[in-house]
Amino acid sequence: MKKIFFLMVMSSISLQGFAQEINKSKFKAVPPKESKIKKEIPPAESAPKGNPPALVAKPNPLEINPEELFSDSALYKKESNSEGVFYRRNQYLGSFATKSFTSTIRYRDAAFVDGDKIKVYLNDKVIEPEVDLDSEFGGFKINLVPGTNKIDFEALNEGFAAPNTAEFQVYDDQGAVIFGSQWNVGTGYKATIILVKE
Repeated sequence: MKKIFFLMVMSSISLQGFAQEINKSKFKAVPPKESKIKKEIPPAESAPKGNPPALVAKPNPLEINPEELFSDSALYKKESNSEGVFYRRNQYLGSFATKSFTSTIRYRDAAFVDGDKIKVYLNDKVIEPEVDLDSEFGGFKINLVPGTNKIDFEALNEGFAAPNTAEFQVYDDQGAVIFGSQWNVGTGYKATIILVKE
């Protein structure tokens, strides 16, 4: 048993001495080799010479120039206002955006009921050939196409008291008023409103 104990002590001493030798050695790390590949620096960006091209803005369908709108003599009678007579001209009533699929247009004689008559166009096509304006609201419903929907009210006469006058209202498909106003135009002239379906 003494021999076994002696062997164990000797082997632990020798292992401990061997372990200490490893720890005593000085380890030197190998330095990395210098890379032969040089990093390329990208060239500095230079500003383009001259002015950049102007951006083409998408035309706003709500911005309508009445002079351009009424310039087509095949569709609109030329203005012929004489001194003191302001209603012998076409009247632009405005452009309005809506998300509605349909719109209801209502109108009536705005002043004295004197036999005023109108013709109604939608995108230059007749939808009401002759309408007598009276004191009660009349009207129609239209299906709106995406984009521009132009509604023209042409005065067929001026009744007994010039000019042709009417009050009108435009409603969306929920019954909310989009716009309401009046027109005052002479015979053969048109009052125009534009609805832009978004």
